[in-house]
Amino acid sequence: MIVINARFLTQELRGVQRFAEQICLSLKAMRNDLVFVSPPGIVMHETARKLGAQEIGRHRGHLWEQLDLPAYLRRHGQPWLLSLCATAPLFYPRQVVTHHDITYIRHPESYSWAFRTAYRLMTPLMLKKAQALITVSEFSRREISEHYQVPAERTLVVPNAVSGAFQPRRLEIPRPYLLAVSSPSAHKNFGRMIQAFLRLKGHPEVELRIVGAANGIFADPSLQAQAAGDPRIHFLGRLTDAQLIEQYQLATAFVFPSLYEGFGIPPLEAQACGCPVLAANAAAIPEVLQSSALYFDPLDVDQMARAMALVLDNPSIGEHLRTLGLRNVARFSWQASARMISDRLDALQNDRPQPQTTKTAASQRAREHQ
Repeated sequence: MIVINARFLTQELRGVQRFAEQICLSLKAMRNDLVFVSPPGIVMHETARKLGAQEIGRHRGHLWEQLDLPAYLRRHGQPWLLSLCATAPLFYPRQVVTHHDITYIRHPESYSWAFRTAYRLMTPLMLKKAQALITVSEFSRREISEHYQVPAERTLVVPNAVSGAFQPRRLEIPRPYLLAVSSPSAHKNFGRMIQAFLRLKGHPEVELRIVGAANGIFADPSLQAQAAGDPRIHFLGRLTDAQLIEQYQLATAFVFPSLYEGFGIPPLEAQACGCPVLAANAAAIPEVLQSSALYFDPLDVDQMARAMALVLDNPSIGEHLRTLGLRNVARFSWQASARMISDRLDALQNDRPQPQTTKTAASQRAREHQ
């Protein structure tokens, strides 16, 4: 039996939870020795149903993970545990943990004091006790290895992917627009992206559509006033997958200005929908997108504006990026990523320590043969 920490079923669906959900669904399809356990308060009901997840314990959040989950594991003979989000029981030895990146170290301004303090305290303990670590890119493997002194050979790189629901659809676009999708965290760099859009010349008909909460995007109140006063800028809030796919399919281009990413799923989603991608040349983004995107310096607002203008002025560039993007996203698969984790779990299960002769027993036998 292998137990899967399914605490993610009680959380809002973001990038980390998407990784956990899709890996779990793929693992469920290929193995019959998995038990999915969650705290009370599941919100991802359909995924929980497909996984056959069990609600255990009485606590929620970190308390559940540190108290109820280890108690459940002890009662069931201390099986292997797989945790696919960024946290796990701190002192349970037989487990594989996942850590996507160290954004809370590199960009602490994106997080509350309580959040980054908790992660800085818990993560070293979690990594020290775990038998193996999963992360999502070579970039993140280097970052985690250097910061936490984790040997690189202990870390398995398992990339994100995109579900089959994200598909291209060629339709006439009634009004050209640039699309951005993300949380409002400071390192997502949406403030500079909006500044770049406002500097665009010669494209009064082009809109900028932003999917995700607007809170936190604006460090500069004057920029907020500018964006609010420009009818071309639209904040769409959170969308369902079906609504998001339609936005990707119809966009002239997708803009990904992030300063720091351990992977970055949204540009892959855009590419899967046939949308050209303009992206920051930062962190893991070039590793994931390779030569399939038009890159810019995320700190250079004018360069970002020029990239937007280039794809708007030259439809052939957009078509070329669309072709390259579809080819790039085909490199990734949730099934292939889940297979990598499944193989690692099998290797850990089969790597049982062999009984060793004690020094006392060896000495006794030596005396018997004298």
